[in-house]
Amino acid sequence: MQQSETVQPEKKNGAMTRLRDYLLLIKFSLTTMVVFSAVISYLLAPKIVAYDWAMIAVLFLAGMLVTGSANTINQVVEKDTDALMKRTAGRPIAAGRMSVTEGWAFALISGALGVFLLWYYFNGLSAGLAAFSLFLYAFVYTPLKKVNSISVLVGAFPGGLPCLIGFAAGNDTIFVGEHGLQDLGGWALFAIQFFWQFPHFWAIAWIAHKDYEAAGFKMLPSEKGPTKYSAIQSIVYSVLLIPVGLAPYFIGLTGWVSLLILLVCNLGMVGLSIRLYTKMEKSAARGVMFGSYIYLMIVFFALVADKV
Repeated sequence: MQQSETVQPEKKNGAMTRLRDYLLLIKFSLTTMVVFSAVISYLLAPKIVAYDWAMIAVLFLAGMLVTGSANTINQVVEKDTDALMKRTAGRPIAAGRMSVTEGWAFALISGALGVFLLWYYFNGLSAGLAAFSLFLYAFVYTPLKKVNSISVLVGAFPGGLPCLIGFAAGNDTIFVGEHGLQDLGGWALFAIQFFWQFPHFWAIAWIAHKDYEAAGFKMLPSEKGPTKYSAIQSIVYSVLLIPVGLAPYFIGLTGWVSLLILLVCNLGMVGLSIRLYTKMEKSAARGVMFGSYIYLMIVFFALVADKV
């Protein structure tokens, strides 16, 4: 009896540790944010006139599986460099708590299952886009990070594709069809998330520059690291968000209320990027980073609440 009382807590603790490792493996917080954009895009599809919570749950699960697969492959490939950086050294594969074989097995199974769910419950278009996004992130963007900072541009494509995937899942098309220009809504949402990523990610790279440099990653637009040039690039892409943010309104996907909200949010992003340029401090970079998280949530909620 005494033995069972001591073994059970150990098993429980072991299971919890394993669960935490898998949450780290798929980068749970990041993956949830990515899937959030796919679900919102699904709800914005013209064909979706009533919410089917079962289908939303399936889309969420499929998105978690595909995105988790991509993040797992990223950690398998970068296990040695992850071990060199303080913020990633505790990841399960980098720390040796999980084998490379287990990582690959999980990535292949979860990726295949996620793509299958999209194909079976939604359509081949969303499944194909998801498979393409997975490939682009895991096998093009990930190895390119050590070659050139253009990797950020390449990575912005799979970063924006969840919007297109979600919209395709709900609308069956991403080209002009029975709903006219509204059927192009997936591209408008993709463009918002695509351009949003540059000030967002460069702020992260600014803060973690020493870690990235030690690992050999080239993530900032300037080879000299956090410079005025890098800050200017954040301003440029924040400014580009302004006309991009008008697209959902002008194609008839959303109304004027969300248009005003997006305009205010986009000006806010420009202001945070200008503050980074003038201060040139990590605190200002954190402002851009956290501000961009808030920006995306407000923008997507505003769009879905103001859907035409």
